[in-house]
Amino acid sequence: MQYRKALRSSSNTIDCEIEHPDFGWIPFTCDPSDTQADLDTTELFALIEAEATLDNWIEPPTPDPAIAAAYLVRQQRNEKLETEVDVIVMNSLRWGALSQEQRDAIAVYRQALLDITDQAGFPFAVVWP
Repeated sequence: MQYRKALRSSSNTIDCEIEHPDFGWIPFTCDPSDTQADLDTTELFALIEAEATLDNWIEPPTPDPAIAAAYLVRQQRNEKLETEVDVIVMNSLRWGALSQEQRDAIAVYRQALLDITDQAGFPFAVVWP
């Protein structure tokens, strides 16, 4: 069995590509506890472990704290939009029952949420509207 681009994951599996006889190189997650009729993953796992060298292993990327923080802030922002704003704006009956002053306040709040990513401290020092 030919494999390449082996990368150990945190769940005791190995992500790699295997050379499939019909489809060529395909992504594959090798789990030593998983056995299939056409492929013994326990055997492949042992083979990759035995041949582990710098030539056939990929180092996992180092996570960027700014990217992770930005993702979490955007996720919180999107949740607020979905649960606090869109439930009103997308419901024509609720939206129609509001005064113009209430509609304007919701529009300003919505825009402030959208502008969170433009704040000077984003993503580490966010001021929520």
